[in-house]
Amino acid sequence: MAPAPIVPVLLAGGAGTRLWPVSRDALPKQFLPLVGDLSTYQQTLLRVADRTVFAPPIVVTGPQFHFFARRQAEEAGIEATVVIEPMRRDSAAAIAAAAVFARKQDPDAVVLALAADHVVLDAEPFRAACIAGRQAADAGQIVTFGIKPTEPKTSYGYILRGKAIGPKDVHAVAKFVEKPDAATAARYIAEGYLWNSGNFLFRADVLLSELARYEPEMAEAVEASVEAATNDLGFVRLDPDAFAHAPQKSIDYALMEKTSRAAVVEGHFRWSDIGSWDAIFDIAKRDGTGNAVQGAVITVDATNCVIHADARLTAVVGVSDLVVVSTPDAVLVIPRSRAQEVRELVEKLKKAKRAEATDHRRVHRPWGYYESIDAGERFQVKRIVVRQDGTLSLQKHRHRAEHWVVVRGTAEVTIGDEVRIVHENESIYIPIGSVHRLANHGKIPLELIEVQTGSYLGEDDIVRLDDIYKRS
Repeated sequence: MAPAPIVPVLLAGGAGTRLWPVSRDALPKQFLPLVGDLSTYQQTLLRVADRTVFAPPIVVTGPQFHFFARRQAEEAGIEATVVIEPMRRDSAAAIAAAAVFARKQDPDAVVLALAADHVVLDAEPFRAACIAGRQAADAGQIVTFGIKPTEPKTSYGYILRGKAIGPKDVHAVAKFVEKPDAATAARYIAEGYLWNSGNFLFRADVLLSELARYEPEMAEAVEASVEAATNDLGFVRLDPDAFAHAPQKSIDYALMEKTSRAAVVEGHFRWSDIGSWDAIFDIAKRDGTGNAVQGAVITVDATNCVIHADARLTAVVGVSDLVVVSTPDAVLVIPRSRAQEVRELVEKLKKAKRAEATDHRRVHRPWGYYESIDAGERFQVKRIVVRQDGTLSLQKHRHRAEHWVVVRGTAEVTIGDEVRIVHENESIYIPIGSVHRLANHGKIPLELIEVQTGSYLGEDDIVRLDDIYKRS
Protein backbone atom coordinates (compact mmCIF):
# COMPACT_ATOMS: atom_id res chain seq x y z
CA MET A 1 0.00 0.00 0.00
CA ALA A 2 1.39 3.40 -1.01
CA PRO A 3 2.08 5.85 1.86
CA ALA A 4 -0.28 8.76 2.36
CA PRO A 5 0.75 11.89 0.46
CA ILE A 6 3.02 14.39 2.18
CA VAL A 7 1.15 17.44 3.53
CA PRO A 8 2.85 20.65 2.27
CA VAL A 9 2.76 23.61 4.65
CA LEU A 10 3.67 27.00 3.18
CA LEU A 11 4.86 29.68 5.58
CA ALA A 12 3.74 32.94 3.98
CA GLY A 13 3.85 35.53 6.73
CA GLY A 14 7.31 37.12 6.48
CA ALA A 15 8.23 40.73 5.68
CA GLY A 16 11.38 40.67 3.49
CA THR A 17 12.59 44.20 4.25
CA ARG A 18 16.00 43.67 2.56
CA LEU A 19 14.18 43.65 -0.80
CA TRP A 20 12.78 47.14 -0.27
CA PRO A 21 11.38 49.09 -2.09
CA VAL A 22 9.64 46.22 -3.94
CA SER A 23 8.98 44.15 -0.80
CA ARG A 24 7.31 46.07 2.05
CA ASP A 25 5.30 45.14 5.12
CA ALA A 26 2.04 45.89 3.29
CA LEU A 27 2.89 43.38 0.53
CA PRO A 28 6.03 41.30 1.17
CA LYS A 29 8.31 39.42 -1.20
CA GLN A 30 6.54 36.04 -1.20
CA PHE A 31 3.59 37.52 -3.09
CA LEU A 32 5.72 39.31 -5.71
CA PRO A 33 7.13 38.11 -9.08
CA LEU A 34 10.80 38.72 -8.23
CA VAL A 35 12.18 35.79 -10.25
CA GLY A 36 9.96 34.90 -13.21
CA ASP A 37 6.35 35.79 -13.95
CA LEU A 38 4.79 34.16 -10.87
CA SER A 39 5.25 35.08 -7.23
CA THR A 40 7.54 32.82 -5.21
CA TYR A 41 4.44 31.77 -3.23
CA GLN A 42 2.74 30.60 -6.43
CA GLN A 43 5.93 28.88 -7.59
CA THR A 44 6.09 27.01 -4.27
CA LEU A 45 2.44 25.94 -4.57
CA LEU A 46 3.06 24.55 -8.06
CA ARG A 47 6.21 22.75 -6.89
CA VAL A 48 4.05 20.58 -4.61
CA ALA A 49 1.11 20.19 -6.99
CA ASP A 50 1.78 16.51 -7.84
CA ARG A 51 -1.06 14.80 -5.93
CA THR A 52 0.64 11.38 -6.20
CA VAL A 53 3.31 12.71 -3.82
CA PHE A 54 1.76 15.73 -2.08
CA ALA A 55 -1.61 16.37 -0.45
CA PRO A 56 -3.46 19.69 -0.92
CA PRO A 57 -1.42 22.40 0.83
CA ILE A 58 -1.92 24.26 4.09
CA VAL A 59 -0.89 27.93 3.99
CA VAL A 60 -0.05 29.83 7.17
CA THR A 61 -0.16 33.61 6.82
CA GLY A 62 -1.07 36.78 8.69
CA PRO A 63 -4.45 38.53 9.02
CA GLN A 64 -3.51 41.15 6.42
CA PHE A 65 -2.62 38.64 3.68
CA HIS A 66 -5.14 35.77 3.87
CA PHE A 67 -7.44 36.99 1.10
CA PHE A 68 -4.43 37.71 -1.10
CA ALA A 69 -2.94 34.27 -0.40
CA ARG A 70 -6.18 32.52 -1.35
CA ARG A 71 -6.56 34.62 -4.49
CA GLN A 72 -3.01 33.89 -5.71
CA ALA A 73 -3.53 30.18 -5.01
CA GLU A 74 -6.73 30.23 -7.08
CA GLU A 75 -4.91 32.02 -9.90
CA ALA A 76 -2.33 29.20 -9.87
CA GLY A 77 -5.13 26.60 -9.99
CA ILE A 78 -4.44 25.35 -6.43
CA GLU A 79 -7.02 24.83 -3.69
CA ALA A 80 -5.36 25.51 -0.35
CA THR A 81 -6.43 25.60 3.29
CA VAL A 82 -5.41 29.04 4.57
CA VAL A 83 -4.64 29.31 8.30
CA ILE A 84 -4.49 32.81 9.81
CA GLU A 85 -1.96 33.35 12.60
CA PRO A 86 -3.21 36.32 14.65
CA MET A 87 0.26 37.81 15.20
CA ARG A 88 3.82 37.01 14.12
CA ARG A 89 5.53 34.47 16.35
CA ASP A 90 8.29 33.41 13.90
CA SER A 91 8.52 30.04 12.18
CA ALA A 92 8.37 27.63 15.15
CA ALA A 93 4.83 28.51 16.23
CA ALA A 94 3.60 28.70 12.63
CA ILE A 95 5.01 25.27 11.75
CA ALA A 96 3.69 23.79 14.98
CA ALA A 97 0.19 25.16 14.37
CA ALA A 98 0.13 23.62 10.90
CA ALA A 99 1.40 20.33 12.34
CA VAL A 100 -1.43 20.28 14.89
CA PHE A 101 -3.93 21.02 12.14
CA ALA A 102 -2.47 18.26 9.91
CA ARG A 103 -2.48 15.76 12.80
CA LYS A 104 -6.16 16.49 13.46
CA GLN A 105 -6.87 15.45 9.86
CA ASP A 106 -4.54 12.41 9.96
CA PRO A 107 -2.76 11.19 13.13
CA ASP A 108 0.07 9.78 10.98
CA ALA A 109 0.48 12.87 8.78
CA VAL A 110 3.92 13.59 7.34
CA VAL A 111 4.40 17.34 6.87
CA LEU A 112 6.69 19.27 4.52
CA ALA A 113 7.22 22.80 5.87
CA LEU A 114 8.28 25.22 3.12
CA ALA A 115 9.17 28.90 3.14
CA ALA A 116 6.91 30.56 0.56
CA ASP A 117 9.55 33.17 -0.27
CA HIS A 118 12.28 30.75 -1.44
CA VAL A 119 13.16 29.91 -5.04
CA VAL A 120 13.90 26.37 -6.25
CA LEU A 121 14.84 26.20 -9.91
CA ASP A 122 14.95 22.41 -10.32
CA ALA A 123 11.57 20.85 -9.53
CA GLU A 124 12.43 17.20 -10.21
CA PRO A 125 15.55 17.04 -7.95
CA PHE A 126 13.49 18.80 -5.27
CA ARG A 127 10.80 16.14 -5.55
CA ALA A 128 13.48 13.41 -5.41
CA ALA A 129 14.89 14.95 -2.20
CA CYS A 130 11.42 14.89 -0.62
CA ILE A 131 10.97 11.22 -1.53
CA ALA A 132 14.46 10.38 -0.20
CA GLY A 133 13.76 12.16 3.09
CA ARG A 134 10.34 10.53 3.51
CA GLN A 135 11.81 7.26 4.82
CA ALA A 136 13.77 9.07 7.54
CA ALA A 137 10.70 11.15 8.45
CA ASP A 138 8.57 8.01 8.71
CA ALA A 139 11.20 6.59 11.08
CA GLY A 140 10.83 9.58 13.40
CA GLN A 141 13.52 11.95 12.14
CA ILE A 142 12.99 15.68 11.60
CA VAL A 143 14.57 16.14 8.18
CA THR A 144 16.01 19.36 6.84
CA PHE A 145 17.23 19.97 3.31
CA GLY A 146 20.90 20.87 3.03
CA ILE A 147 22.41 22.77 0.11
CA LYS A 148 26.08 22.65 -0.89
CA PRO A 149 27.48 26.13 -0.17
CA THR A 150 28.91 28.34 -2.89
CA GLU A 151 30.38 30.95 -0.53
CA PRO A 152 30.69 31.60 3.24
CA LYS A 153 27.41 33.42 3.77
CA THR A 154 26.67 34.53 7.32
CA SER A 155 22.90 34.80 6.79
CA TYR A 156 22.37 31.01 6.63
CA GLY A 157 22.50 28.20 9.16
CA TYR A 158 25.07 25.42 8.64
CA ILE A 159 24.73 21.63 9.03
CA LEU A 160 27.46 19.03 9.58
CA ARG A 161 26.44 15.60 8.35
CA GLY A 162 26.85 12.59 10.63
CA LYS A 163 26.33 8.91 9.88
CA ALA A 164 24.35 7.82 6.82
CA ILE A 165 20.76 6.75 7.47
CA GLY A 166 18.21 5.54 4.95
CA PRO A 167 18.64 6.26 1.23
CA LYS A 168 21.61 7.94 -0.41
CA ASP A 169 22.18 11.58 0.62
CA VAL A 170 20.30 11.15 3.93
CA HIS A 171 22.39 11.54 7.10
CA ALA A 172 21.94 12.16 10.77
CA VAL A 173 22.83 15.72 11.77
CA ALA A 174 26.08 15.84 13.72
CA LYS A 175 25.94 19.60 14.29
CA PHE A 176 23.42 22.33 13.55
CA VAL A 177 24.63 25.94 13.83
CA GLU A 178 22.70 29.13 13.16
CA LYS A 179 24.29 32.07 11.30
CA PRO A 180 28.04 31.96 12.12
CA ASP A 181 30.46 34.83 11.54
CA ALA A 182 32.36 35.03 8.24
CA ALA A 183 35.53 33.29 9.44
CA THR A 184 33.57 30.43 10.99
CA ALA A 185 31.41 30.09 7.87
CA ALA A 186 34.54 29.79 5.72
CA ARG A 187 35.87 27.06 8.03
CA TYR A 188 32.54 25.24 7.90
CA ILE A 189 32.65 25.14 4.10
CA ALA A 190 36.17 23.68 4.21
CA GLU A 191 34.90 21.03 6.65
CA GLY A 192 32.03 19.99 4.37
CA TYR A 193 29.08 21.63 6.10
CA LEU A 194 25.86 22.26 4.14
CA TRP A 195 23.67 25.34 4.18
CA ASN A 196 20.37 24.88 5.99
CA SER A 197 17.65 25.73 3.47
CA GLY A 198 15.04 26.32 6.18
CA ASN A 199 12.62 23.70 4.83
CA PHE A 200 11.68 20.63 6.89
CA LEU A 201 10.05 17.20 6.53
CA PHE A 202 8.66 15.39 9.59
CA ARG A 203 5.87 13.38 11.13
CA ALA A 204 3.49 15.82 12.77
CA ASP A 205 3.35 13.83 16.01
CA VAL A 206 7.15 13.67 16.25
CA LEU A 207 7.65 17.42 15.80
CA LEU A 208 4.96 18.22 18.35
CA SER A 209 6.41 15.73 20.85
CA GLU A 210 9.88 17.27 20.51
CA LEU A 211 8.45 20.78 20.79
CA ALA A 212 6.63 19.79 24.00
CA ARG A 213 9.98 18.55 25.33
CA TYR A 214 12.08 21.63 24.48
CA GLU A 215 9.47 24.43 24.26
CA PRO A 216 6.50 23.32 26.41
CA GLU A 217 5.03 26.83 26.66
CA MET A 218 4.97 27.13 22.88
CA ALA A 219 3.53 23.65 22.38
CA GLU A 220 0.73 24.31 24.87
CA ALA A 221 -0.14 27.70 23.36
CA VAL A 222 -0.22 26.37 19.81
CA GLU A 223 -2.32 23.32 20.70
CA ALA A 224 -4.84 25.58 22.46
CA SER A 225 -4.93 28.04 19.56
CA VAL A 226 -5.78 25.30 17.06
CA GLU A 227 -8.30 23.68 19.38
CA ALA A 228 -10.14 27.01 19.72
CA ALA A 229 -9.73 27.99 16.05
CA THR A 230 -12.76 29.27 14.15
CA ASN A 231 -13.92 29.10 10.55
CA ASP A 232 -13.98 32.62 9.14
CA LEU A 233 -15.28 32.89 5.55
CA GLY A 234 -13.54 29.60 4.71
CA PHE A 235 -10.30 30.51 6.49
CA VAL A 236 -9.03 28.81 9.67
CA ARG A 237 -8.44 31.59 12.21
CA LEU A 238 -6.25 30.54 15.15
CA ASP A 239 -7.42 31.70 18.56
CA PRO A 240 -5.53 34.96 19.26
CA ASP A 241 -5.54 34.76 23.06
CA ALA A 242 -3.94 31.30 23.11
CA PHE A 243 -1.52 31.99 20.24
CA ALA A 244 -0.25 35.17 21.93
CA HIS A 245 1.30 33.00 24.68
CA ALA A 246 3.64 31.26 22.22
CA PRO A 247 7.26 32.52 22.52
CA GLN A 248 8.62 34.17 19.38
CA LYS A 249 11.35 31.85 18.09
CA SER A 250 12.45 30.36 14.81
CA ILE A 251 12.21 26.58 14.39
CA ASP A 252 16.00 26.51 14.15
CA TYR A 253 16.55 28.00 17.61
CA ALA A 254 13.48 26.45 19.24
CA LEU A 255 14.08 22.89 18.08
CA MET A 256 16.67 22.05 15.43
CA GLU A 257 19.69 23.10 17.50
CA LYS A 258 18.42 20.98 20.42
CA THR A 259 16.77 17.84 19.09
CA SER A 260 18.60 14.50 18.71
CA ARG A 261 16.18 13.54 15.93
CA ALA A 262 17.57 15.92 13.29
CA ALA A 263 18.48 14.47 9.90
CA VAL A 264 19.55 16.08 6.64
CA VAL A 265 19.07 15.18 3.00
CA GLU A 266 21.37 16.93 0.56
CA GLY A 267 19.34 18.69 -2.11
CA HIS A 268 20.82 18.62 -5.59
CA PHE A 269 18.73 21.57 -6.75
CA ARG A 270 19.41 25.25 -7.20
CA TRP A 271 17.97 27.11 -4.24
CA SER A 272 17.90 30.63 -2.81
CA ASP A 273 16.05 32.30 0.02
CA ILE A 274 16.25 35.52 -2.08
CA GLY A 275 16.78 37.38 1.17
CA SER A 276 18.44 40.37 -0.47
CA TRP A 277 19.10 41.95 -3.87
CA ASP A 278 22.49 40.27 -4.18
CA ALA A 279 20.72 36.91 -3.73
CA ILE A 280 18.47 37.86 -6.65
CA PHE A 281 21.62 38.46 -8.69
CA ASP A 282 22.96 34.99 -7.78
CA ILE A 283 19.89 33.13 -9.03
CA ALA A 284 18.29 35.26 -11.78
CA LYS A 285 18.93 34.92 -15.49
CA ARG A 286 21.46 37.46 -16.76
CA ASP A 287 21.91 39.18 -20.09
CA GLY A 288 25.07 39.21 -22.20
CA THR A 289 26.74 41.82 -19.99
CA GLY A 290 25.97 40.04 -16.72
CA ASN A 291 22.96 42.13 -15.67
CA ALA A 292 19.94 40.62 -13.93
CA VAL A 293 17.12 42.69 -15.42
CA GLN A 294 13.36 42.74 -14.80
CA GLY A 295 10.84 45.20 -16.19
CA ALA A 296 11.24 48.14 -18.58
CA VAL A 297 15.03 48.54 -18.45
CA ILE A 298 17.56 50.01 -20.91
CA THR A 299 21.30 49.65 -20.27
CA VAL A 300 24.35 51.17 -21.96
CA ASP A 301 27.81 50.00 -20.87
CA ALA A 302 26.43 48.57 -17.61
CA THR A 303 27.73 45.27 -16.23
CA ASN A 304 26.91 42.87 -13.39
CA CYS A 305 24.01 44.92 -12.03
CA VAL A 306 20.62 44.03 -10.61
CA ILE A 307 18.08 46.35 -12.27
CA HIS A 308 14.41 46.04 -11.34
CA ALA A 309 11.88 48.43 -12.85
CA ASP A 310 8.31 48.46 -11.58
CA ALA A 311 5.90 50.46 -13.78
CA ARG A 312 8.42 52.93 -15.20
CA LEU A 313 11.30 52.97 -17.67
CA THR A 314 14.66 52.75 -15.89
CA ALA A 315 17.85 53.62 -17.80
CA VAL A 316 21.31 52.74 -16.48
CA VAL A 317 24.54 53.94 -18.15
CA GLY A 318 28.22 53.26 -17.46
CA VAL A 319 28.03 51.52 -14.08
CA SER A 320 28.96 48.13 -12.64
CA ASP A 321 28.02 45.99 -9.65
CA LEU A 322 25.05 48.10 -8.58
CA VAL A 323 21.51 47.37 -7.45
CA VAL A 324 19.06 49.78 -9.10
CA VAL A 325 15.39 49.41 -8.15
CA SER A 326 12.69 51.84 -9.28
CA THR A 327 9.05 51.77 -8.15
CA PRO A 328 6.29 54.37 -8.57
CA ASP A 329 7.15 56.06 -5.27
CA ALA A 330 10.74 55.12 -4.38
CA VAL A 331 14.13 54.46 -6.00
CA LEU A 332 17.02 52.48 -4.51
CA VAL A 333 20.63 52.63 -5.73
CA ILE A 334 23.23 50.67 -3.76
CA PRO A 335 26.43 48.69 -4.44
CA ARG A 336 25.67 44.97 -4.69
CA SER A 337 28.33 44.33 -2.05
CA ARG A 338 26.28 46.36 0.47
CA ALA A 339 22.87 44.90 -0.35
CA GLN A 340 22.46 43.55 3.20
CA GLU A 341 22.37 47.16 4.47
CA VAL A 342 18.93 47.77 2.95
CA ARG A 343 17.42 46.55 6.22
CA GLU A 344 19.19 49.40 8.07
CA LEU A 345 17.88 51.85 5.48
CA VAL A 346 14.31 50.66 6.03
CA GLU A 347 14.69 51.07 9.79
CA LYS A 348 15.85 54.65 9.21
CA LEU A 349 12.84 55.30 6.97
CA LYS A 350 10.52 53.92 9.64
CA LYS A 351 12.07 56.16 12.29
CA ALA A 352 11.49 59.11 9.95
CA LYS A 353 7.85 57.95 9.68
CA ARG A 354 8.04 57.67 5.89
CA ALA A 355 5.02 55.79 4.57
CA GLU A 356 7.18 54.35 1.78
CA ALA A 357 8.99 52.23 4.38
CA THR A 358 5.98 49.96 4.84
CA ASP A 359 3.24 50.85 2.35
CA HIS A 360 2.98 50.60 -1.41
CA ARG A 361 1.20 53.13 -3.56
CA ARG A 362 -1.04 50.24 -4.65
CA VAL A 363 -2.99 48.92 -1.66
CA HIS A 364 -4.63 45.50 -1.90
CA ARG A 365 -7.99 44.74 -0.33
CA PRO A 366 -10.20 41.60 -0.32
CA TRP A 367 -12.34 43.15 -3.06
CA GLY A 368 -9.43 44.29 -5.31
CA TYR A 369 -7.08 47.24 -4.89
CA TYR A 370 -6.73 51.01 -5.02
CA GLU A 371 -3.79 53.09 -6.13
CA SER A 372 -2.96 56.69 -5.26
CA ILE A 373 -2.50 58.85 -8.36
CA ASP A 374 -2.25 62.39 -7.01
CA ALA A 375 -2.87 64.36 -3.83
CA GLY A 376 -2.84 67.96 -2.67
CA GLU A 377 -4.45 70.25 -0.14
CA ARG A 378 -8.10 69.15 0.31
CA PHE A 379 -8.07 66.64 -2.59
CA GLN A 380 -6.84 63.14 -3.46
CA VAL A 381 -7.17 61.08 -6.64
CA LYS A 382 -7.23 57.28 -6.66
CA ARG A 383 -7.60 54.51 -9.22
CA ILE A 384 -9.88 51.78 -7.85
CA VAL A 385 -10.15 48.27 -9.32
CA VAL A 386 -12.88 45.96 -8.00
CA ARG A 387 -12.59 42.32 -9.03
CA GLN A 388 -15.58 40.34 -10.25
CA ASP A 389 -18.04 39.78 -7.37
CA GLY A 390 -16.05 42.21 -5.19
CA THR A 391 -18.05 44.37 -2.78
CA LEU A 392 -16.77 47.25 -0.68
CA SER A 393 -18.12 47.78 2.83
CA LEU A 394 -21.27 49.76 3.49
CA GLN A 395 -19.68 52.93 4.86
CA LYS A 396 -19.72 56.67 5.34
CA HIS A 397 -17.15 59.47 5.74
CA ARG A 398 -17.29 62.37 8.18
CA HIS A 399 -14.86 64.70 6.39
CA ARG A 400 -14.87 63.99 2.65
CA ALA A 401 -17.04 63.74 -0.41
CA GLU A 402 -16.23 61.45 -3.35
CA HIS A 403 -16.69 61.68 -7.11
CA TRP A 404 -16.52 58.37 -9.04
CA VAL A 405 -15.96 58.11 -12.79
CA VAL A 406 -16.31 54.58 -14.22
CA VAL A 407 -13.74 53.91 -16.95
CA ARG A 408 -14.23 50.13 -17.30
CA GLY A 409 -16.98 47.72 -16.33
CA THR A 410 -20.27 48.42 -14.58
CA ALA A 411 -20.68 49.63 -10.99
CA GLU A 412 -23.55 48.98 -8.63
CA VAL A 413 -23.64 52.02 -6.34
CA THR A 414 -25.76 52.27 -3.20
CA ILE A 415 -26.34 55.75 -1.70
CA GLY A 416 -28.73 55.72 1.23
CA ASP A 417 -31.79 53.74 0.11
CA GLU A 418 -31.12 54.21 -3.60
CA VAL A 419 -29.26 51.67 -5.78
CA ARG A 420 -27.94 52.86 -9.14
CA ILE A 421 -26.09 51.18 -12.01
CA VAL A 422 -23.22 53.32 -13.33
CA HIS A 423 -21.73 52.36 -16.71
CA GLU A 424 -18.49 53.24 -18.48
CA ASN A 425 -18.04 56.98 -19.11
CA GLU A 426 -20.62 57.80 -16.44
CA SER A 427 -20.03 59.37 -13.01
CA ILE A 428 -21.68 59.66 -9.63
CA TYR A 429 -21.25 61.94 -6.59
CA ILE A 430 -21.16 60.73 -2.95
CA PRO A 431 -21.87 63.64 -0.53
CA ILE A 432 -20.14 63.94 2.85
CA GLY A 433 -21.85 61.71 5.46
CA SER A 434 -23.82 59.66 2.94
CA VAL A 435 -24.06 55.93 3.61
CA HIS A 436 -22.79 54.23 0.46
CA ARG A 437 -21.45 51.03 -1.06
CA LEU A 438 -19.72 50.02 -4.30
CA ALA A 439 -20.03 46.55 -5.86
CA ASN A 440 -19.09 44.78 -9.07
CA HIS A 441 -21.58 42.16 -10.24
CA GLY A 442 -20.38 42.25 -13.84
CA LYS A 443 -18.31 39.81 -15.86
CA ILE A 444 -15.12 41.91 -15.96
CA PRO A 445 -13.12 43.91 -13.39
CA LEU A 446 -14.59 47.30 -12.51
CA GLU A 447 -12.20 50.23 -12.81
CA LEU A 448 -12.97 53.77 -11.73
CA ILE A 449 -11.26 57.04 -10.88
CA GLU A 450 -12.13 58.45 -7.46
CA VAL A 451 -11.65 62.12 -6.60
CA GLN A 452 -11.87 62.82 -2.87
CA THR A 453 -12.42 66.36 -1.60
CA GLY A 454 -12.63 67.55 1.98
CA SER A 455 -10.84 68.74 5.09
CA TYR A 456 -9.42 65.30 6.02
CA LEU A 457 -8.65 62.48 3.58
CA GLY A 458 -7.04 59.78 5.76
CA GLU A 459 -8.01 56.12 5.38
CA ASP A 460 -9.20 56.12 8.99
CA ASP A 461 -12.11 58.37 7.98
CA ILE A 462 -14.15 55.25 7.14
CA VAL A 463 -17.08 54.25 9.32
CA ARG A 464 -17.94 50.68 8.29
CA LEU A 465 -21.57 49.76 8.89
CA ASP A 466 -21.52 46.35 7.20
CA ASP A 467 -18.76 44.32 5.54
CA ILE A 468 -18.96 40.91 3.82
CA TYR A 469 -15.26 40.37 4.62
CA LYS A 470 -15.84 40.87 8.37
CA ARG A 471 -13.29 43.65 8.75
CA SER A 472 -13.76 45.71 11.90
